[in-house]
Amino acid sequence: MKFSELKLEESVVEALDAMRFDDCTPVQEQAIPIILEGKDLIAVAQTGTGKTAAFLVPILNKLSTGNYPEDAINCVIMSPTRELAQQIDQQMEGFSYFMPTSSVAVYGGNDGILFEQQKKGLVLGADVVIATPGRLLAHLNLGYVDFSKVSFFVLDEADRMLDMGFFDDIMQIVKYLPEERQTIMFSATMPAKIQQMAKTILRNPEEIKLAVSKPAEKIIQAAYICYESQKLGIIQSLFADQVPEKGIIFASSKIKVKEVTKALKRMKLNVGEMHSDLEQSQREAIMYEFKSGKINILVATDIVSRGIDIDDIRSVINYDVPHDSEDYVHRIGRTARANNDGVAITFVSEKEQSNFKSIEDFLGKTIYKIPVPAELGESPEYAPRATRYTGGRKPRKNYKSNGGNKKNTQATSKKK
Repeated sequence: MKFSELKLEESVVEALDAMRFDDCTPVQEQAIPIILEGKDLIAVAQTGTGKTAAFLVPILNKLSTGNYPEDAINCVIMSPTRELAQQIDQQMEGFSYFMPTSSVAVYGGNDGILFEQQKKGLVLGADVVIATPGRLLAHLNLGYVDFSKVSFFVLDEADRMLDMGFFDDIMQIVKYLPEERQTIMFSATMPAKIQQMAKTILRNPEEIKLAVSKPAEKIIQAAYICYESQKLGIIQSLFADQVPEKGIIFASSKIKVKEVTKALKRMKLNVGEMHSDLEQSQREAIMYEFKSGKINILVATDIVSRGIDIDDIRSVINYDVPHDSEDYVHRIGRTARANNDGVAITFVSEKEQSNFKSIEDFLGKTIYKIPVPAELGESPEYAPRATRYTGGRKPRKNYKSNGGNKKNTQATSKKK
């Protein structure tokens, strides 16, 4: 379906034309008509499916009719991270280019000037507020934010917000909203706590569920079956001859990000780190240096695995196995964008084998196992146990792999 086939206001159509939005993605085709009808919606869709436009376009279309109060907050969009809030705000600017619609992005940081700018936008009543939960709640608790006229409440990447511990914050924010509102929730997964939240804050919602897409075929995927203590050695071996033009190393915790970054700096590599301990100005500076090529390796938590568009990333290394298949798809999806090729390598320690097997099962393929460099010593066998089992003792299974042998000093790796 084309956007021109939807019942959209002329100002919105002009903005879509200017931004070269022609054909709807599946989530846009399904979500936009439902939101235009004024119904609550819960949509299961991952980053990269066009979901931001799926909620921004119909909401802006409604605001463009002029049937909503001026100088009042009409829409609140919740985002798990500062980076995603900024991106939504940028898209908001594009879609509302031909409309007198205002917005303010509200996110954390130690900049007092930024806080005052956000306060001004909230007090004056920006049409659309795009915010991270913690910072928005801080403003609300100070008593100068009026949400009494909010008509639209959007939760973007709801599962990520819950993973980051924002459930209580979101439920506190909901108390400030009028009961008569349209609520829209987007989530990449639908765990029990998301379902619980949906039942609490949505009214008779329509549901959309898009299957999680598999990684692009042009991404070359491989793995090392290794001990935790061998991971840094493998990185050193990988970068000994050639450093990637631009690559991201994902780690599961801030501590590991800092450890890996220090190790790579000792190797005299141009490396930066990205995690929530950094101030906003530091994060923006590092992301700018990475995009511009001053830094060619970014070590990060999952804060950059979703919603960050950088087209020329050549490699992704999972220092730790992601917790679920969707996270794996999001992480490695940072490479092989804009018709480029890409490589995704995952380090799999003994305790991570079951998680990795679940990812292989989801992908419907066996990921090639590269032998650990001989100088790093023996590596464990790839013998993942069943991940979810209730009842008595389950017999162990022994899975053979093409490279995760106990002794691999004579193994040779294939070139792909």
